[in-house]
Amino acid sequence: MNWKRKDLLGIRDLSKEEIVFILDTAESFKDISKREIKKVPTLRGKTVITLFYEPSTRTRTSFEIAAKRLSADTINISSSTSSSTKGESLKDTARNLESMRPDAIVIRHGMPGAPHMLAGILDSSIINGGDGSHEHPTQALLDLFTMRDKKGRIEGLKVAIVGDIAHSRVARSNIFSLKNFGNEVICCGPPTMIPPHIETLGVKVEYDLKKAVKKADVIMMLRIQKERGGTSYIPSTKEYATLYGLTKNHIDMAADDVIVMHPGPMNRGIEIADDVADGPSSVILDQVENGVAVRMAVLYLLVGGEA
Repeated sequence: MNWKRKDLLGIRDLSKEEIVFILDTAESFKDISKREIKKVPTLRGKTVITLFYEPSTRTRTSFEIAAKRLSADTINISSSTSSSTKGESLKDTARNLESMRPDAIVIRHGMPGAPHMLAGILDSSIINGGDGSHEHPTQALLDLFTMRDKKGRIEGLKVAIVGDIAHSRVARSNIFSLKNFGNEVICCGPPTMIPPHIETLGVKVEYDLKKAVKKADVIMMLRIQKERGGTSYIPSTKEYATLYGLTKNHIDMAADDVIVMHPGPMNRGIEIADDVADGPSSVILDQVENGVAVRMAVLYLLVGGEA
């Protein structure tokens, strides 16, 4: 297929065919990271800006590495070093950056819809690196890529998403993508962390972790979103860990070949035990590795490539 989109704003916007096309493209880039010289000239002469108004380790670094391995020039801007500290609006910041003719801007912002607003006023390709509690499309793509790599398919899976669903953009993007492929998705967490009417998205809700993970093919753990007030929705983190912390006992209840995922950062001892995070079922570091290949594919398709 020919890729015709200028921006990547949300996973909900993508068809099954487009998602598979991105994953297949990422597959072709994965081996580059294993070479002695980890670089190809695909995006030589292109410029990618990462504009992050919220803290990030994996997403920001992953996009920067992805761009550099495609030979693009990269510029990193955080809110603390931008003119936003002087009162400049996001729109003015973006317009000033575009006047320098970048080819793509990866933005993370606390305001839902910020990437969509920029996509409507800028000619540069806009990539959503996470907008508030709304979406995180490249995380969902790398999660699908990891599932396909480990399970051999992205359809017909039972997936339990556990934790602070209400504040998680990762949960939303994964729900959209997983349901697009007809998977059974179970959302589990305290009642205060489950959004009202989430069942309208086609998911099941379960408040008992043991029931949620029973025979699950994939268990996706989420951290409490402290920066969005998540701790105010539970009596204490100790009680949360007792009721919703993933342990080896829960793994034994899941499918024999279950995989455990986490978008990071992990709060060990709260939502996930050490022996699970570092255990044989964990694919958490595989997710990080696959994130580079997926983001290389996204940059290639938006900025410099075609079928």
